[in-house]
Amino acid sequence: MNNNIDEASNVVLNALELPEDLKKLNYDQCRELCKEIRHILIDTVSKNGGHLASNLGAVELTMAIHRVFDSPDDKIVWDVGHQSYTHKLLTGRLENFNTLRKEGGISGFTKPEESPHDAFISGHSSTSISAAYGMAQAMKMDGKDNHVVAVTGDGALTGGMVYEGLNNAGKSDTNLIVILNHNDMSISKNVGALAKYLLSIRNKQGYLKTKQSVERVLTKTPVLGKPMIKVLKTSKDTVKNTVYRQSRNTTIFEDLGFIYLGPVDGHNLEELEEVLKTARSYHKPVVVHVNTVKGKGYQPAEKNPGEFHGISKFDIMTGNPEVSSDDCYSTVFGRELLRLALNDKRICAVTAAMKYGTGLQYFSSQIKERFFDVGIAEQHAVTFCAGLASMGKLPVFAVYSSFLQRAVDQLIHDVAIGKNHVVLGIDRAGIVGEDGETHQGIFDVPLLTSIPGTVIYSPSCYEELKVCLNEALYNCSGLACVRYPRGNDCSSFDKDNLNTEFTLTENEGSEILLISYGRIFDELYKAYTLLNNENISCDILKLTKIFPIESRIIEKALKYKKIIFFEESSVNGSIAEFFGNDLLLCGFSGEYHIRGIEGFVKQATVKSILERLGLDCDSMEQYVKSLLGNNKNET
Repeated sequence: MNNNIDEASNVVLNALELPEDLKKLNYDQCRELCKEIRHILIDTVSKNGGHLASNLGAVELTMAIHRVFDSPDDKIVWDVGHQSYTHKLLTGRLENFNTLRKEGGISGFTKPEESPHDAFISGHSSTSISAAYGMAQAMKMDGKDNHVVAVTGDGALTGGMVYEGLNNAGKSDTNLIVILNHNDMSISKNVGALAKYLLSIRNKQGYLKTKQSVERVLTKTPVLGKPMIKVLKTSKDTVKNTVYRQSRNTTIFEDLGFIYLGPVDGHNLEELEEVLKTARSYHKPVVVHVNTVKGKGYQPAEKNPGEFHGISKFDIMTGNPEVSSDDCYSTVFGRELLRLALNDKRICAVTAAMKYGTGLQYFSSQIKERFFDVGIAEQHAVTFCAGLASMGKLPVFAVYSSFLQRAVDQLIHDVAIGKNHVVLGIDRAGIVGEDGETHQGIFDVPLLTSIPGTVIYSPSCYEELKVCLNEALYNCSGLACVRYPRGNDCSSFDKDNLNTEFTLTENEGSEILLISYGRIFDELYKAYTLLNNENISCDILKLTKIFPIESRIIEKALKYKKIIFFEESSVNGSIAEFFGNDLLLCGFSGEYHIRGIEGFVKQATVKSILERLGLDCDSMEQYVKSLLGNNKNET
């Protein structure tokens, strides 16, 4: 603990023992520290990429939380964890902050194994209240009087799990404080009735300011002051009715059992600390409504918060990213869907707050009446699509692979059982890189192949993506999926014989078959070329329609003595496992080897991860060579 902090002196982050020393600072020192933190955030994200706008908007809020509460005894749960960069800086991780999102470095999300101050891992939205309520109940059972703070955004409130948590927690008697960080932005602009409701109470700061002023006066009033404060707290509805001057004087949060405080200015430290101390004093569930500006302090991010939500490396002076996103699988998908929809009025596009991330901005600008942003609500999105399909429409839900995991029940119950024709554009399929374990798209294949009637395509280049989308729309029924990776098409394989099922390239007399699909097929094709140039005769099979596996593909594979399947997916439940099982049922007696992904994958560049997993060209070539003469089966 640093006991020599001069109230008149300037302070710098690396001179403090954190988070303890934050409580010793005066407000001027805190504001200077907030400026320093913003500089660090902008500098680091410009070099490493990451989530900038949301973190710039939460600097003062994070500072206030750590000055009022005592982490890690008090627990802080971030929703989503990507807004926790300032939290990391204020809990002693400045020295390693330059490794943010890098291999072997600190995570871009909260991670308990990284620090005791990270109470819960959070890579997906709308989970914090449920987790925090569980922690608060556990503390209560253990006889502890500490608090749990759940920091959630207004975008997260478009997800239904928030209301399950609020409904359950509101009737409890726990030390739970929910901070609603309201910045009018999720990843795409918030939509729906909830956003309008929040806006309707955003400007009603009169109640809290009046309440705080009265309490300040009464606190200084001898004898009668504190009893009067207690009376005011128990008669808050009367006070609100006077200030709000409206017939309905409760919020949705109060109807669910919470005490509601706010809105307050999320960039005013004095106001923030005062309201958080008030919330702490109740010892029961409280919602604190905080207004912030996404991208605060950096003009390009304030002007375009959506573009700076998750961004690659960028130039600080201009705000321009190093690589344009105009050329990537997402934008190719979005433009092709628009082209098809302009000629077919049945086609509808659906997103869960990811319009720009999934390339649907083109569709939304030209066909507004058939574009639907449902907010961060993947479960609702799937069943909404099923409803559209039941009425003869052709809905296409573009969604990240890792976010699709949230809607498995709806895919089974509402799409598959009812045989409703819904098309999924599964973006970020496979390894995504620096966002780490919570975002790698390696589980969609095992999840989808377990659903009867599902058809899955996995194109290996832009042209194949277009063909597969057309195929999924017009030559499939039920659940049809097109999965594609993050980033650009850098493939160089021979594209003369592309089709929507499979391509087998044969060499006379070859006894070795190499198989893959999707992005890494290009890596396998390079390895295949190198092997054949070294007189190691191999054939290569590229799957495009990866599920269900056609029986004629299995028949062609039976002649080989050694089959090696490379897959950018979890091994358990993989296409390679299905392929091997079908071979076995057909009497295959040769060697069968699988190289895929086991367990969770930590953050690093896509290139580095693929190399580590043995799914790059050089590793594939060496793996095949290592298997020559090896008679042991491997799965």
